[in-house]
Amino acid sequence: MTARALVTGASSGIGEAFARRLAAQGTSVVLVARREERLVALAGELAGDGVEAEVLVADLAAEDGLAAVEARMASSQRPVDLLVNNAGFGSSGDFAELDLATELEMVQLNVVAVVRLTRAALDAMVPRGGGGVVNVSSLAGILALPGSAIYGASKAFVTSFTEALAAENRGSGVHFQALCPGLVRTEFHESADWHVGPVPRLAWSTPEQVVDASLAALGSARVVVVPTALYRLGAAAVRPLPRRLVSRVVAAVARRR
Repeated sequence: MTARALVTGASSGIGEAFARRLAAQGTSVVLVARREERLVALAGELAGDGVEAEVLVADLAAEDGLAAVEARMASSQRPVDLLVNNAGFGSSGDFAELDLATELEMVQLNVVAVVRLTRAALDAMVPRGGGGVVNVSSLAGILALPGSAIYGASKAFVTSFTEALAAENRGSGVHFQALCPGLVRTEFHESADWHVGPVPRLAWSTPEQVVDASLAALGSARVVVVPTALYRLGAAAVRPLPRRLVSRVVAAVARRR
């Protein structure tokens, strides 16, 4: 059983669900996010259930915030056995029309923070001979995503990066997972200004379903984990299709959105 997990983006959505599920298993948690009020409330709830919950307020798109979380990962006094890199955000619109500073901030959070915290985890876990890293990616990373170019590209990086690390560190005792959900009912789509239109209820997952799929597969041979059978079938169906065709279809959907 994991003794202590650090979860980024723990103030809502998938990150909060990870914190709650892990705490329910008796795992101590380090809660990382920008929104202190939410983290304190969640930590109080978990502590009331007898779980050690530590609050670390940090903006991972800023150097001081990222450095603080790296330092926490390096601590040997209360070592972290599982890192969940969940913090991230998206945007909607043609790249040429979006604010470049915001898009670069997305790269900083979705890519650079993941790289640096994963390295901090490796530096701490490999010498101990065990641990785990879950990098929350997305099905959006499987193909080019017109209308959200940087988001899709950032998630493609996360998936590829995680697969490579799993191969490099085979036998080290450190397990890697790229978690690739589809549509999930969280605040994410509202903050990204994504309007997905009418989508069948079956296409939506809950954060809890995503987390349960992740934790069930953690430590197994599966590196890329796609929650729900519907999205696993969809991902398998897209792979053999010509990328040019898929990009055109996605672009048409994006224009409608």
